[in-house]
Parts: sequence; C-alpha cells; structure tokens
Amino acid sequence: MKDKYTARLTEIEKYLQTIIPEKSDNIWLDRIYAPALDLLGRGGKRWRPMLMMLFYELYRSDNRILPLTPLVELPHNGTLIIDDIEDSSDFRRGKKAVHLIYGTDVSINTGNFLYFLPHKLIDTCDFPDDIKLAAYRFYNESMTLLHMGQGYDILWHREKDYIPAVDEYMTMCSYKTGALSMLSGLLGVRAGGGSEDKALEMGLACQSMGVGFQILDDITNLVTGNPGKKRGDDIVEGKKSLPVILCSQYGGDMVRLKEIFRYAGENGIEKAGDAVEEAISIIASSGAIEKAREKAVSILESSKETILSGYKSSEALDLIGYIFDSFLNPYKGEKR
Repeated sequence: MKDKYTARLTEIEKYLQTIIPEKSDNIWLDRIYAPALDLLGRGGKRWRPMLMMLFYELYRSDNRILPLTPLVELPHNGTLIIDDIEDSSDFRRGKKAVHLIYGTDVSINTGNFLYFLPHKLIDTCDFPDDIKLAAYRFYNESMTLLHMGQGYDILWHREKDYIPAVDEYMTMCSYKTGALSMLSGLLGVRAGGGSEDKALEMGLACQSMGVGFQILDDITNLVTGNPGKKRGDDIVEGKKSLPVILCSQYGGDMVRLKEIFRYAGENGIEKAGDAVEEAISIIASSGAIEKAREKAVSILESSKETILSGYKSSEALDLIGYIFDSFLNPYKGEKR
C-alpha cells in the first residue's frame, strides 16, 4: 500500500514543480516566485491533493484530475506564508519562515499570488464547462470559509484572556483547516462524475477529517513539537487550541496559564522556554491533552466510516483509508 501511495505522491509532486518555473527570462518574476518555490521545495504532507486524486479515481481510471490537485496545495502554502507573518513565527518546515528571508512585503504578495493562481489552472484544465464552473464555485466558497476561520483564530490570539467554547473552536477549525480538505472531496467526486449530492456528502466528511487532523496537529505541538517547528510555539503565538480550551473545563490553572500566554507572547520561545514548558505541564496535568486526542480520534473514525462505507472496495478507497490510518495509528498504539 505504501508503494502505491508513494507512486501517486511522486506524480503530484512532479506536477507541482511544473506550475511555477524555477527560472524564467524575467528576474522580477523570479523574485516574486521565490518565497513560494522555497516553501514548496521544503516538502509537506500533500494529503489534500492526494485525497482529491483518490476521490476522482473512485469514478475514473485516468489522471485527468492531476492539473486540478494544486487547487488544494497552492493556497494551503499561501496560507502558511501569511499565517507565519500574522503569528510572527520564526520557523516553518525546518527553516526560517520565508518572510524572514525574502521580506514581509514580498512574502505577503507571493502568499496572495498562491490564492489566485488556481483560477488559471481551472481555466486551462481539460474538463467541460460545467465542471470548470463547479471548480470555481467550490474553490471560492472554500477560500471564503478558510479566511473566516483564520479571522477567528487571529482575534482569539489577540484576546489573551478569551477562551472560546468548544463549539466555537470546532467551527473555526472546520473553516480554517476543513475548507481545503472539503474542496478535495467536493471536486474529486464532481470531476469524476459523481452527483452534487454525493460530492457534498464526501466534502463534509473530508471537512470533518480536516478538523480531526488539526486537533492532532495541535496536540503534537504540545507533546513532541511539529516537524520543522519548536515544541510549544503555539503557546508563544497565543493559540487557543482544543487542549487549552479543555484545560479550562477540567480544572487547569487558567490564571497562571493566561499569565504565561502574555509573557511568552512578549518574549518569544527562546527567552520564555521554561514558562512554555510550565504551560504545557498545566495543560497536560488537567487531562486536556488526552481528552482532545479522544475527540480527534472519534471525529476521524466517523469520517473514515462515512467515506469507506459509501463506495465499493477498490485500490483508491484503500488508499483513502491509508491516509486516515496515517493520522490515527500513532494515537491507537500502532506503528505509523
């Protein structure tokens, strides 16, 4: 299964490299492209474009969908560039955040460029007009939701004393992280020939998948640290993740935790390292991390069941299950 997954991943990766040229005959374009090429070149999970490809394969055996898979990868990378600027992050995927290399102004422009480039891909794709129209609609709706979710997240960062309710957090995640995974299911099914109703059903299941992924990602930040970032940098950014929210519900010392949020935000992770570790200890000792993990696993297992039960057995369906298992296995005592 891993070899089959890797083969498709290689195909997606090779196509991504053709979209933005490493070298053109215009030095100014090359400088605009540079932050995007840098970030894309650092790798990434690429599970969203893979998901779109596999949903398409549930209906058809050709690779016609390949030129549309960047619709969920290019804007994702654009959001990472903008997000790092908004959060004053220092690192991304093991290196300096691109705005610290190329400048904030250039990086903002390039991040926004990655939001609009997918429209060109829709224009030039080999699909009939009704599928192109659906792609435009799905993409624009997803990007609107994504930015609403990011807006919530930013405002909660700034309001140091505000702890959102669990339902508010789930809504934020379903917009910010779930929007592009939803697009993977929506467009993969619709381009493959599935009905609008089936596309919506699978899109919503993928949106929930994105929420589960985000919760686990936030847990990883507190437990081991995300690859290419520093453990606990969410504390420095003031991120109101589900473990933080649940800590407030399970008797954690929120007075001290809020003090640390302020101190870490003002001083950065290098100076506030000990305080960040104290914050992680407060959250963990309340049981909030384990409760958040249980919530994420429940969401992912429900989404997986919805998708796998909706189609006959096939290699593509098995590979969708493989993506879910890659998220779930580390939290179920299995090898990844």
